[in-house]
Amino acid sequence: MVVNLSKHYSILCDWINEIRDMELQSDRMRFRRNLERIGEVAAYEISKGLAFDQSETQTPLGTSSSKKLQQQPVLATILRAGLPLHQGLLNYFDRADNAFISAYRKHHPDGSFEISLEYVTCPDIENRVVILCDPMIATGASLVKTIQALREEGNPKEIHIVCVIACTVGIEYVHRNEPNVKIWCGAIDDELTAKGYIVPGLGDAGDLAFGLKQQS
Repeated sequence: MVVNLSKHYSILCDWINEIRDMELQSDRMRFRRNLERIGEVAAYEISKGLAFDQSETQTPLGTSSSKKLQQQPVLATILRAGLPLHQGLLNYFDRADNAFISAYRKHHPDGSFEISLEYVTCPDIENRVVILCDPMIATGASLVKTIQALREEGNPKEIHIVCVIACTVGIEYVHRNEPNVKIWCGAIDDELTAKGYIVPGLGDAGDLAFGLKQQS
């Protein structure tokens, strides 16, 4: 299942426009904050479908009946670009356990690349809800490899993927390999270049958030 959070207008659409805008992208703090806010919206929307218990809270004037999250999710992010988006999720699921994965494109002299996954640290994820974030779903290869690595640590009850921009090709690849995951997108683009970049996309989210890196 795929949820396009900008299918109908909300203020999130304005944030998507800002992170795409070349003139505004030079403001790294604004770029990171917009990623964070998109993560907050995704967290709120995901929370609507999570299991809850009925609870009672004692107030100064009486007892209030309400609902309470049954179990905290595990928030997982792909370093480094996913950190602002992860922070947005963490702002709402502020007692969640967290996982971090290093997955990146290792480029070859001929212009091709492979996904290198070098670091995974996570809590117990057995039978738990995992929310995995990465700003861009381009080919989908890094997400699939990351999910496979997480499954070596345990068998999650549910997996949600949160991204800012997704390409239809990447979404299809993820669902071919992981048909039960639910993808939450800020926006969906249809074109992917031969080098695996989303068009129109927004560029390199990691570089825009944290500065240029030396390519390896």
